[in-house]
Amino acid sequence: MRTVGRRPEEESVREASYVALHRSGVLAERAERGLRLLGGTCRVCPRACRVDRLRDERSICHVGRRAIVAAHFPHLGEEDPLRGWSGSGTIFFAGCNLRCVFCQNFDISWEVRGEEVAAERLAEMMLELQTRGCHNVNLVTPEHVVPQILEALAIAAEAGLRLPIVYNTSSYDSMDSLELLDGVVDVFMPDLKLWTAERARRYLRRPDYPQVARRTVKEMHRQVGPLVLDANGIAVRGVLLRHLVMPGMLDETEQVLRWVAEELGPDTYLNLMAQYRPDGLVPRGGYPEMDRRPRRDEYLRALEIADALALHRLDAGSLASARTLPGRPAVHR
Repeated sequence: MRTVGRRPEEESVREASYVALHRSGVLAERAERGLRLLGGTCRVCPRACRVDRLRDERSICHVGRRAIVAAHFPHLGEEDPLRGWSGSGTIFFAGCNLRCVFCQNFDISWEVRGEEVAAERLAEMMLELQTRGCHNVNLVTPEHVVPQILEALAIAAEAGLRLPIVYNTSSYDSMDSLELLDGVVDVFMPDLKLWTAERARRYLRRPDYPQVARRTVKEMHRQVGPLVLDANGIAVRGVLLRHLVMPGMLDETEQVLRWVAEELGPDTYLNLMAQYRPDGLVPRGGYPEMDRRPRRDEYLRALEIADALALHRLDAGSLASARTLPGRPAVHR
């Protein structure tokens, strides 16, 4: 599905959900409540680390009072409903509350490389992306910096930000944070990674990930519903779900897709991703079962499972990516 319709210059800027909250004063109130989550025992994510981030103490995410931004730019490589013709206004946050051994942004998430920013600077980045014509503000790895995002968003809204907010998450979010985001986020983009606690323990370092992720994705769906596109095919509201097909783990994929079909329904917009490559800690040894790309037959089987479950809203990029995958290894006799 490619974006078609009116030319970019004819497209009017849509007012996002949080604008009404800003006018009523509720957005600033949410920002204040969010900052309180940082203090004492941090409750921004499910880890509930015993650090006071208001005092700039740090734990597993390595982020204290201020957010750290690795990059911000119009992203033309996101899903079609996000990137459109002018790009998705992406802000990559450094640090992470997971420790995925296959992380493809290892330098950002594990090594926390980036610029520490005050709320005013983060607001400037959002407004800059709007000025550059982006269709949305796409917050990547935001789970551990929800209070800082709300603080900046209140400033940006006062200065004229009107773009929809995309919350691009691993799904390891706290219900406290999601409560603050109700009516703020227009498009949730959760990545539902793994189904079993055993594999989540080995590959994400969090055995509770599947349980937490299923709960949070359901809450996101409750808040915004299935993905809604405008006349030009641009996402304006709803859930866009991602799942990465990994080598030798079709059983995980089948369980995830079955849950999506049963709990969220066949109207769920799904990016069944084939972009896995050995990265992060995997090439350094210790994870030989993951030290390859998924094969084409594995990915095609994942598509068959989605089809059998009537999950019919697949992102076009999902289908195109199958051509890049290797086939089965040759058998030499």
